[in-house]
Amino acid sequence: MSESRDFCPRCGGAVPDRSEPLPGEPRGREALLCDDCYFADFDLVDAPDRIEVLVCSGCGAVRRGESWRDVGARDYTDVAVDEVAEALGVHVDATDVEWGVDPEQVDANTVRMHCRFSGIVRGTRRTADVTVPVMISRGSCDRCGRIAGGYYAGIVQVRANGRDLTVEERAEAIGVAESYVAKQEAKGDREAFITEIDETDDGPDIKLSSNGLAENVANRITDALGGRFESYPTLVTEDGDGNEVYRVTFAIRLPRFAPGEIIDPEDGEGPVLVTGSNDRVQGIRLDTGEPYTSAYEEGDAPEATRIGDRDDAVETTVVTVEDEHAVQILDPETYAATTVPRPEFFDPDVGTVLAIKHDGRVHLVPDIE
Repeated sequence: MSESRDFCPRCGGAVPDRSEPLPGEPRGREALLCDDCYFADFDLVDAPDRIEVLVCSGCGAVRRGESWRDVGARDYTDVAVDEVAEALGVHVDATDVEWGVDPEQVDANTVRMHCRFSGIVRGTRRTADVTVPVMISRGSCDRCGRIAGGYYAGIVQVRANGRDLTVEERAEAIGVAESYVAKQEAKGDREAFITEIDETDDGPDIKLSSNGLAENVANRITDALGGRFESYPTLVTEDGDGNEVYRVTFAIRLPRFAPGEIIDPEDGEGPVLVTGSNDRVQGIRLDTGEPYTSAYEEGDAPEATRIGDRDDAVETTVVTVEDEHAVQILDPETYAATTVPRPEFFDPDVGTVLAIKHDGRVHLVPDIE
């Protein structure tokens, strides 16, 4: 680089010609300084004396400004690294910057961050070592405070029409709610949470943080289990602007017949194993194996008698296959040979079958979940 006729205004030494500074080289008045004078006042890194971090003791969120953020940290050391990265500033003239950090856990509330930086300035690799203590304090974020205080805005009540919920239905309804809320949280919605799940004798009551969240949960439960729901708003208060605030109960009624139940529609065509109950009941005829769907006008609550449940069926022995319409098995109660209709789902190569007895008649039951 050629010498210019400019001289350093501080020491009087000659300054290289920087009429067209290269990227990373100083501009303006700093360009007039010689390297010695320029680096005499140069700080590669601008670091605070200390950093204070407020962490929610409930969920681990970090307070930044006026809001809380889920940082996904494994421990407070990760939090300290992130906060130091946010707080440190590297000189604008530095290029090809590299840095590393060596955290030192001083105590439960203090992490001392030893940081080493390097970058190229005026064609020279410069390094800097800084140590920043990070002080961790604990508090409670708005979300955890609401949960601890039992706050909720919407309730999803899961019940069944004219019967008790099955254990499987209870578990699936709760699972659907928890899965959906977890997905909303994973997307960054800190206002989405389940406050409480109350397992009553009639069914679970799921208390949620907002009416919109509760409605979405109710939709997904009925999509999974069938049935329908109605909403019942209750005025609870007014906000600061005088707007009415409602708490809404979404009352779900699952279908009258659950999958796995065995019913007799009393239409003369024999009992049915229920396989689904959305808008209408779907099932399999036990005596023929043909599909069954309740009449449109009956919907998911046709006039039918409950015979039992698939779990009530017992294993019994196949004696002989008489023809394409009949098979002889042992009566599951008397163990006497008896002839029953041969449904489509019967496998002639098996030696045992599931059977259920009702009103003196034996019916085969398909070996499906």
